[in-house]
Amino acid sequence: MRTPKMLAFLASGLIAVAALPSVAYAKTNPVYTGTFDNVALSGYDAVGYFTQGRPVKGSATFKTTYKGAEFYFASAANLAKFKANPAAFAPQYGGYCAWAVSQGYTASGDPQVWKIVGGKLYVNYSREIGDKWEKNIPGFIASANKNWPTILAK
Repeated sequence: MRTPKMLAFLASGLIAVAALPSVAYAKTNPVYTGTFDNVALSGYDAVGYFTQGRPVKGSATFKTTYKGAEFYFASAANLAKFKANPAAFAPQYGGYCAWAVSQGYTASGDPQVWKIVGGKLYVNYSREIGDKWEKNIPGFIASANKNWPTILAK
């Protein structure tokens, strides 16, 4: 027995399924941000890792947009440094987990699990993953560098 309500329900389901491919094939954002905001590194100051040797919480008072995401800084001086050369301070792989990118996929990056290698900032998903990554940093970086362009295009 087919009723108008049942046909409307089925039609709405077909429309939803038809829309899935466009969602499933959306390109990876070049910078990892939170689910409910557009802030990179969970609001930590990307320059602080280099100048203070630790994660330093930034402020919306000192912010800029880079690759579509907002970056917060602890001071006007750090904001100016970032603006002068964002590629020197922005996390590699857009702040996604470096180990995950080396494996061919993305995972969130935890700004508390970080390392500067070769003058570049890398973050990982968790301390456990960071420990795994540290066992072969050069190999994982080489793999991640190879995988990153393909991941971005997905």
